[in-house]
Amino acid sequence: MDSKKQSQQKEKIVRKKKGVVVSDKMEKTIVVENTRLKTHPKYLKKVKVTKRYKVHDENNSYKIGDEIYFVQTRPISKEKKWIALGKVDEFKKLK
Repeated sequence: MDSKKQSQQKEKIVRKKKGVVVSDKMEKTIVVENTRLKTHPKYLKKVKVTKRYKVHDENNSYKIGDEIYFVQTRPISKEKKWIALGKVDEFKKLK
């Protein structure tokens, strides 16, 4: 019974996000913009919230405007904690 509890605690939560590449000027790093709708607590109106992430791109293969998936990983540098998985249209072809 204890082994079941330990295995459940060891499971990692994979944070997977989708965004658009807005900058590819750095080497092995891209800036990805993630936009989501959030409900305002008082007025209950939908508000667009945008956040930018520094994402590791080993081969410099993504260009501005590409829509990609990226996941959280161990810290690679001070601000870079995400790794690019692939383009969204590549994942759609697999399904």
